[in-house]
Amino acid sequence: MACITGGQFLRGSDQGRRNVRPQSHVWLQTFYMDTHEVSVSDYKACVQAGKCTKARTIYSDFSRDQQPKVGASWFQAVAYCRAQGKHLPTEAEWEKAARGTQGWKYPWGNQRATCKRAVIKDRRGRSCGTSKRGRHPEKGRTFVIGTRAPNPYGLYDMAGNAWEWVHDWYSTNYARCGDDCTGTNPRGPCQGAENCSGHTKRVVRGGSWYWPAEFSTTFFRRAHVPSNDPYHHYGFRCAASPNEARLLSGESP
Repeated sequence: MACITGGQFLRGSDQGRRNVRPQSHVWLQTFYMDTHEVSVSDYKACVQAGKCTKARTIYSDFSRDQQPKVGASWFQAVAYCRAQGKHLPTEAEWEKAARGTQGWKYPWGNQRATCKRAVIKDRRGRSCGTSKRGRHPEKGRTFVIGTRAPNPYGLYDMAGNAWEWVHDWYSTNYARCGDDCTGTNPRGPCQGAENCSGHTKRVVRGGSWYWPAEFSTTFFRRAHVPSNDPYHHYGFRCAASPNEARLLSGESP
């Protein structure tokens, strides 16, 4: 895991879609973030240990051991992270980890996403023109995790490869979310409670092999039902608070 030092960062964008407005400064305490997306082998080990349930993957050529695990529901992603002594990152944690404190549009800076920097769709097609094996209609495929350079925090694939679930309920914009999306360590609508009146979808971030550059910005937001039905090939990574990190290292909290 990488340490993301506490402090403020610039969240959202006034030039982006309505759901990323308004741009504002948000404060987070220090936390830790997985350097890589959870892999197929990582998730398989959790299933074998009896701590996770099986998550299907519809497309062929998406189940190599070091490809990101895709197809898990939001509930399965939460359960996996808890089984590791971690948590599914909040939307604010994910965005700060992706863009840093400089307000970058992409994890590496403000230069547009290309296939040299991220696994996305370009003029050659999905997944940088790489074909998928198998008889399913051609959709491209994810790459092995970590094939592109990390961002300054040492995090890989924060743009492209696989969309990533985050913890928050989805709100149509930050202004509508109100106080739950401001202050220190915001957790989104209803402060991340299990049930939240008027909210039925959770947030995914980061873009993917399937979509072009503009979907891979550090502030782009997408919503989906936590059951993942209808099915999408979303992945995830985990985060940890300082207390969780100390427990993981064997120290007393």
